Amino acid sequence: MTEITSKYADFEGLRERAIALRREGLSRRQIRDRLHVDNNDILNRLLEGEPAPEWTKRPNAKDDLRERARELRVKGLTYDQIQVELGCSKSSISLWVRDLPKPERRDPSEQAKLAARKRWEHELAVRDEERKRTKTAAARQIEAMSDRELLVAGTALYWAEGMKDKSYDRRENVLFVNSDPGVIQLYLAWLNLLDVGPERLKYRVMIHMTADVEAAERYWADLVGVDVSTFQKTTIKKHNPKTVRKNVGDGYRGCLVIRVSRSAELYRRIEGWWSGMVVEAGRHTA
Repeated sequence: MTEITSKYADFEGLRERAIALRREGLSRRQIRDRLHVDNNDILNRLLEGEPAPEWTKRPNAKDDLRERARELRVKGLTYDQIQVELGCSKSSISLWVRDLPKPERRDPSEQAKLAARKRWEHELAVRDEERKRTKTAAARQIEAMSDRELLVAGTALYWAEGMKDKSYDRRENVLFVNSDPGVIQLYLAWLNLLDVGPERLKYRVMIHMTADVEAAERYWADLVGVDVSTFQKTTIKKHNPKTVRKNVGDGYRGCLVIRVSRSAELYRRIEGWWSGMVVEAGRHTA
């Protein structure tokens, strides 16, 4: 003990040198070797209150996890809830957040609601994944579409969505209105199959007055591959304040109207194809 005491008799002077070296960025080992301090207790006292330089700190793979745990704790989550969220042990969570205030105790009904919401969110995620798998598998079943298949699909699509002739109101014109870009693309592919050239197509947008009309016009023009200046005058629908509209938001672009000029003969063929399809469907159900 006497030897140690005499070796570090000028403790304050030694501490000043140790602190200076620390602030230069030296590690504990480097300071120990430089000052010939072999006693860890003495070295601890010499460096007391001086933080280690950043380069000596080991990167911790759990730093991100720790920060996330602290964020969740501040939001009021319990150890159990944080464990479920992050998948780490409660002992680790306790070490990471022990300096934070404990969350207020929730009444049992609130905890039950939170647990039910978590279960429902999980169920929705599972359903969404199943939905994606089903759609992907169904899309693969279509593969290449033959001309005959496109003819049948387009005829059925037109008869469901297009303008039809009435005995009391003769309108043998091919006019189609829809808001679904996929439907529009299929319809145009069908018209191309029927040798309806682009020079016979007239486009017009129908949209509510509260929407971004110019953006909608540009969107539809880009989709069908024409200059927006070739569009006919847009039809603006006035908003009825008594009606609660759901077709709003950034995704709302109104409807695209596609008229085929000189189309009386084409309309009669469409009606004939449809009649033939109905007859064939009757044979399958007989």
